[in-house]
Amino acid sequence: MQHYSYTVNCSILFADTPLLERPRLAKEAGFDAVEFWWPFDTATPADADVDAFVSAIRDAGVQLTGLNFAAGDMPAGDRGILSDPSQVQAFRDNIDITIGIGETLGTKGFNALYGNRIDGVDPIEQDRVAIENLAAAGTAAARIGAVVLVEPVSGAPAYPIKRAAGAVATIRRVAREHDVHNLRLLADLYHLSVNGDTVSAVIDEHIDLIGHVQIADSPGRGEPGTGTLDIEGYLAQLADGGYDGYISLEYKPTRPDTFSWLADHSAGSTPGRT
Repeated sequence: MQHYSYTVNCSILFADTPLLERPRLAKEAGFDAVEFWWPFDTATPADADVDAFVSAIRDAGVQLTGLNFAAGDMPAGDRGILSDPSQVQAFRDNIDITIGIGETLGTKGFNALYGNRIDGVDPIEQDRVAIENLAAAGTAAARIGAVVLVEPVSGAPAYPIKRAAGAVATIRRVAREHDVHNLRLLADLYHLSVNGDTVSAVIDEHIDLIGHVQIADSPGRGEPGTGTLDIEGYLAQLADGGYDGYISLEYKPTRPDTFSWLADHSAGSTPGRT
């Protein structure tokens, strides 16, 4: 069986702990890599808050493998700001901060949540704004050898990119219209399955565009083994297809030892990274 390199999404795991303590907890659990959704309350946090976040990663001795751009008020239902015409400046300012954190910490993947459809705003205009913002984000990320990720999302009815085909079409439009070629598909196996994609077919068809992988089981979005998805099979398919990036644990913990499944998963690996 295949071994995998795992990264822990510390915005969904360890969520009952103050955010800046979570990288240390991930390290203590045996992981060497973490990722975060946007970890601040505003798109343009104070320098001191950015410095505190960077220090928390460094002090824990973990690699920050991924970071979301600002996505609005996610607990209230927001799923990104890049397609909102009224927030273009906020997103552009956020690009500089996000890529700056990535440059400091060696982060190579940045997730740009597309944003919900907005009542009263022409979807064509939203898409135009999103494509221009994605091109700007990709251009900035390219300067540090990084990629921008486009993610199909479930559980958000107003979010327009629900399947892999929508994300791929967006990536190709940015390349065609702006000559920016470092956008990639974020293959969250849970979201893809819940939204009706055949996960194995997505992997087969788009393996060359997959820039990052996240896992959770379905139904429930819990640990692997709590649902019915063939996660081990999908990961093996990804590896056979040449994907050698991190596998993000982005699930909702359902038990006190949320990493116990790793003892029987991936050739009996411990909660380490390979």
